[in-house]
Amino acid sequence: MTTPVSEFANRFGDAPDRVQAYVASLLATLGDRDPLAVLRETPAALRRAVDGLSPGQLARAEAPGKWSMAQVLWHLTDSELVGSFRFRMVLAHDRPALPGYDQDRWIERLHAADPDVEPALEEFALLRRANVRLFERLSPAERARVGLHAERGEESLEHLMRLYAAHDLVHLRQLARIRAAVGG
Repeated sequence: MTTPVSEFANRFGDAPDRVQAYVASLLATLGDRDPLAVLRETPAALRRAVDGLSPGQLARAEAPGKWSMAQVLWHLTDSELVGSFRFRMVLAHDRPALPGYDQDRWIERLHAADPDVEPALEEFALLRRANVRLFERLSPAERARVGLHAERGEESLEHLMRLYAAHDLVHLRQLARIRAAVGG
């Protein structure tokens, strides 16, 4: 018996229909919430999500083959770094290519055994502040600028803002679930 794939699974190289289902699930999670409000609130929410946990708890996955809380935080930091590049490429270039990346490989090769979440929280907060400041200054015409994502096709900055906000919400839920599983 195989384990069903979560609607929020996002594997590098997924088939286009799977990628579109993932995007639809993300956007449904955000609903009509203001993406900028979510983006602003996430750094503090991440700190609350891991408050009081030991390094052992932060490093423990909820199940074999799943990420630990530390790995989720590092993934969010990596994602914010990649997003920073993408957002700026869209603003500075006309219809630039936006490369995908293998998030599992980044965790495996960059953060596999790093339970120290303080650097991840600090880096995420710094990158997020810069990105929110950028988004707050955008005109409607700038929000409509597009890049060509390698897996998802044409995406506007407005759409990317919504995706990143929804991504935050999904991972905050994941952190709560892991915390409950590891005894936090």
